Amino acid sequence: MSRVAVATGGASGMGFSICRHLADRGHRVAVLDLNGDAAQRAAEELHARGAQAMACAVDVSDRKAVDEALGRVRSELGPVEIMVTSAGISGFVTFTDITLEAWNRMIAVNLTGTFHCLQAAIPDMLAARWGRIVTIASSSAQTGAPRMAHYASSKGGVIALTRALAREYAPFGITVNTIPPCSVDTPMSQHFQATGDLPRNEILASRIPVGRLGTGDDIAAACAFLCSEEASYITGQVIGVNGGAVP
Repeated sequence: MSRVAVATGGASGMGFSICRHLADRGHRVAVLDLNGDAAQRAAEELHARGAQAMACAVDVSDRKAVDEALGRVRSELGPVEIMVTSAGISGFVTFTDITLEAWNRMIAVNLTGTFHCLQAAIPDMLAARWGRIVTIASSSAQTGAPRMAHYASSKGGVIALTRALAREYAPFGITVNTIPPCSVDTPMSQHFQATGDLPRNEILASRIPVGRLGTGDDIAAACAFLCSEEASYITGQVIGVNGGAVP
């Protein structure tokens, strides 16, 4: 059955892989991303694969922009039935050097941005008595990570928010789960390798039991399943797609 699926951060990396997997399952996909041009290119690629898709430029930390974007989605595709919150920022800073501005921005995008998107989408799901929500957290929230206290804290909040909403909305046919990836080869990880904040892929892979980094498709496959009819009995779960790195 074709549903209306929204993915934030959908123009690149894991977000775009998620958009592709949802489109391949026949869903109508809205690609939301801070980079509007990249979102448009992603939507065009989905069109080329035979999918119905649209693009919206949006900063998820801006509630007005989120509301306007979902208004466009409803107008062009229909009410929101699937929401995947993949938009996020990261950074490496020694804890005592984290400025209040950097802390607030991390929380604003990663946690408050997730709050904005879910709060804006859930009324559609309540009206339909059906919904699928998948948040993208991080294994750093499970294990801790040096020089990433602000990032790990924001993603820990995403996990807590996910679990709270799962309990609140289970009676209404809405499932809410989170995937906290570990080492995944994405443009963001490549950026931090270039800055020296992350080691080379070979070193990262050596720390993962399956012996390789994750891919966007690894995350997207699990996400697409959690968004399916078959996953109706799975909610409030932290689904570790991490190659065994976090038990």
